[in-house]
Amino acid sequence: MKRTGIFGKKFVTGRGRFGALSAAVALLVIPAYGGAAAEASGRTAPAPATAENARVGALFKGGLGDGHYCTASVVRSAGRDLIVTAAHCLPADESEGGKAVFAPGYRDGSAPYGTWPVESVYEDDRWNEDGDQDSDVAFAVLGPGSDGGRKIEDVVGAAPLFAGRATGMAATLTGYPSDAEVPQVCTNTAVAYGDTQQRIDCPDFPGGTSGSPWVVEGGAVAGVIGGYQFGGDDPDVSYSIVFGPRTKALFRLAESAGAPKTAAVAKAAAPQPVASGGSLTTSQPAAPGGDAGPAPSGRPMVCACLMP
Repeated sequence: MKRTGIFGKKFVTGRGRFGALSAAVALLVIPAYGGAAAEASGRTAPAPATAENARVGALFKGGLGDGHYCTASVVRSAGRDLIVTAAHCLPADESEGGKAVFAPGYRDGSAPYGTWPVESVYEDDRWNEDGDQDSDVAFAVLGPGSDGGRKIEDVVGAAPLFAGRATGMAATLTGYPSDAEVPQVCTNTAVAYGDTQQRIDCPDFPGGTSGSPWVVEGGAVAGVIGGYQFGGDDPDVSYSIVFGPRTKALFRLAESAGAPKTAAVAKAAAPQPVASGGSLTTSQPAAPGGDAGPAPSGRPMVCACLMP
């Protein structure tokens, strides 16, 4: 195993706070965004400081002085306060209540966009109970940021989620090796690894890069480094689970926890199965600076048909 979770633990067993998830998701429709796919070169280099890369950040054990140990990225949600990473990076009983801190765009010892404490963690019970490597993904709700309490998505924006296999697609990995102060980036073609996993050949993604997002054309996150051998035992080969119905159900639970509540919807925040037959996309929020997020382009929709 080349990647470790918080406090160096491989994974945590024991019952999670959230009930087992239903896989009853019949159909997911995702907009197709414009833009050419990145060149699949298979080379790793320092990631430039761009707006897109600011959505990727390092996880710290308590503060910037405590060292970063994993990677996470901001995903689009109704509450504008959600990140995705590997489950082995955020054991629920050791990461909530500010014990883990997310620093988007971190580089060279500074957090240019501030820091956000992890308030709650959502993981599949199959992970919590058995360390199931096909369930190695976690969503976390962040508390108020250090820059005055703004939501993370209002500061750095967010990426949508892509549920489905990224096989044959160019995927870009951006992550923080634990011994580096600048994120690394690599683009290559994802390939299947069994029925539930996918892999990519990118050199020099060692410990600390767990949770790094797999970003496909259009900017959607289609995986995170984790899964098989908790991301792999070779720094030149990385793995991810395939985001399927259970990942989407997990996302919706976390999104419900982070979303602003009204009296009419407060009861819906409790963990519950996701009904089949409906779209699971969220509304397009405003990007940093007040600009609207990417709007549907009128092109045909890309359908990841996820049958239960």
